[in-house]
Amino acid sequence: MDVISGFSRDVLVLDARAEVDRIVDTLRKQVLGTLRRRGVVVGLSGGIDSSVVATLCTRAFGKDKVLGLFMPERDSSGDSLRLGRRVAAQLGIDSVLEDIAPALEAIGAYRRQMEAIRTVVPDYSEGWKCKLVLNSVLESKGLNITRLTFQDPEGKVDTVRLPITAYLQIVAATNYKQRIRKMTEYYHADRLGYAVAGTPNRLEYDQGFFVKQGDGVADLMPIVHLYKTQVYQLAEYLGVDEEIRRRPPTTDTFSMAQSQEEFYFALPYHLTDLCLYAVNNGVRADEVADVAGLTGHEVEKVFKDLAAKRRAARYLHAQPLPSVPMTVD
Repeated sequence: MDVISGFSRDVLVLDARAEVDRIVDTLRKQVLGTLRRRGVVVGLSGGIDSSVVATLCTRAFGKDKVLGLFMPERDSSGDSLRLGRRVAAQLGIDSVLEDIAPALEAIGAYRRQMEAIRTVVPDYSEGWKCKLVLNSVLESKGLNITRLTFQDPEGKVDTVRLPITAYLQIVAATNYKQRIRKMTEYYHADRLGYAVAGTPNRLEYDQGFFVKQGDGVADLMPIVHLYKTQVYQLAEYLGVDEEIRRRPPTTDTFSMAQSQEEFYFALPYHLTDLCLYAVNNGVRADEVADVAGLTGHEVEKVFKDLAAKRRAARYLHAQPLPSVPMTVD
């Protein structure tokens, strides 16, 4: 075990059984007591976070009080639906398929995204694919600028730098997906008298890897206090499907396959978790370096990136601002 002044990879190791029992007990108190709801709705993406949340909710309320939602659209990976269905089947919960592509088409999400892309890739059209990418934070020599990687119908791949206006419009158009999914979750929650369970983990929520009024909204967030590494520990204890546990974290947002690392975090989650833990607990960069297999300079760069993302996330976490202070009893 690597240890420097008490800091090691083991700082993120959980007592999985005790943590599951605690979360399950809390869920029952929150949903049945505080919220006075009958059950829970969970959006199932086939990823590790939603699979763990669905499993925890099933333990808390039983299979008859959990509804799983599959909400694919035309850019979604087929694996997401396949694995999401597997989770629902293994848990024995009811599920509903809601194809959100028609809603996205009607609201102009795909059109607005394409308009923005064409400002930098004029030939971009139906049949082309794309994703947004960042360099590794360790390779960045300054401001890490998001770029657009695209693929034409013949399979040729290229990458271009995005001006801020195109980038913002692409993100704004893409955010429709998370917001329509959340509206759909609340439709089913309202008709059933259920609560909506959110799936962000601590890394995502702290760093702003969610859409305001989209996947950042929920009635309860069972794993928001857990680092991504810890979510995987719970997944193993809970018996989440091995293929899901081995699958790299993805965004499943753009038409090209894309990891969370290349889209947002710019570093593998296990290293980002360690560094975020260090920031949260006052561990120095030189103490982190050997444990993480990085240099002290690289850790400092990660610390700065975490701080920058945390600053940007303040807007995402902010509640509506009244012009006069108000309280509701």
